[in-house]
Amino acid sequence: MFISNAYAQTAGAADASLMGNLSTFVPLILMFVVMYFLMIRPQQKRAKEQKAMMDALAKGDEVVTAGGILGKVSKVTDIYVTIEVAAGTEIVVQKPSVTTLLPKGTLKGL
Repeated sequence: MFISNAYAQTAGAADASLMGNLSTFVPLILMFVVMYFLMIRPQQKRAKEQKAMMDALAKGDEVVTAGGILGKVSKVTDIYVTIEVAAGTEIVVQKPSVTTLLPKGTLKGL
């Protein structure tokens, strides 16, 4: 009396269930696509530009480090960059800490 009968589903209902399961994943897939174009792709582009800038560093370039120190590159090795921050004062920093390459003559204008 209190328990109702359970009937097996027909084959047509099983096909509708499969389509229903696929439609629940569409928003999730769409979210990953949007995340790729808004977050991952621009970050990869910036990292590629930063690597190209670090590879192109040469003696005489004017740079800004991650700590905000401005100076002129006096020596470049594989891992380190020597920066002249004042006349006769040089510091050695790691290449990835160089964040910005300034146009020539910027330091004279300061």
